[in-house]
Amino acid sequence: MIKAENLTKKFNGFRAVSSVSCEIPKGCIYGLIGSNGAGKSTFLRLITGVYKADEGGITLDGEPVYENPVIKRKLAYVPDELYFLANSSMKRMASLYSSIYADFDNARFMELTELFKLNPKVNINTFSKGMRRQAATILALCTNPEYIFFDETFDGLDPVVRNLVKNLITQQVLDRGTTAIITSHSLRELEDTCDQLALLYQGGIVFESDVQNLKTSLFKIQVAFLDAYDQERFEGLDILNFSKKGSVSNFIVRGDRERTKEFLETKSPVLLDILPLSLEEVFIYEMQALGYAFENILEEDKDVQL
Repeated sequence: MIKAENLTKKFNGFRAVSSVSCEIPKGCIYGLIGSNGAGKSTFLRLITGVYKADEGGITLDGEPVYENPVIKRKLAYVPDELYFLANSSMKRMASLYSSIYADFDNARFMELTELFKLNPKVNINTFSKGMRRQAATILALCTNPEYIFFDETFDGLDPVVRNLVKNLITQQVLDRGTTAIITSHSLRELEDTCDQLALLYQGGIVFESDVQNLKTSLFKIQVAFLDAYDQERFEGLDILNFSKKGSVSNFIVRGDRERTKEFLETKSPVLLDILPLSLEEVFIYEMQALGYAFENILEEDKDVQL
């Protein structure tokens, strides 16, 4: 388990991560979304022990990560800004990784380089941006870590390769019980991959939830009646957003779908549709309920990006 308690990191007075507390269970895929400067990369660097927290703390399996080589051998990290040894090939990098990680799987390394159609003997400097990210992902997966972290790992990947990477991460979690954390600017990239999602804003987690609960607990209602009515007719429902045009109302409800349907049917509507929401729509309405504008949070960039 990953546990953060009042985690804070400052740079020249700027709080890149501010009093973050969360628990990430083993064997899940945890997604972090937010704009540039929201604190995603800094949070990952704190988890992986690259940075030392200024306040609070973070542990993996109850142990601190910073300057803890035993714990660090349990994790692999693919940062946003990739690093490889000068003039190295993937084969040379694999040798380096195998000297650090006792469980590095050389056979799988060869299988994945073939699957991604990357030549392990070629200088990585000749690779494109997307190929370099694929190389880093392959090396990280082959360490067979207990924890694996990807910072914008879908950046620069075409749709086919992106789906392949998602499938490999999911397979790693299912087969080995690995815990994965993935950051992204795009909720759509994480929707079909993550078990849990958190939204970072100005260095703090403003919203966190299980994906399945999010997608099933919120839904859209379209209903119409022949007589005049207003929102009071639906008193008892947890309505997050309501609009009415003519005799037709559209609103977002949080609750049990079947009970809501039964409740509305007792009102004898002439039209009743219960429609699913995309995960992005769910986030928008949940954030509005908390007093935030979800779209503005994702679009807002900081002058200082960390």
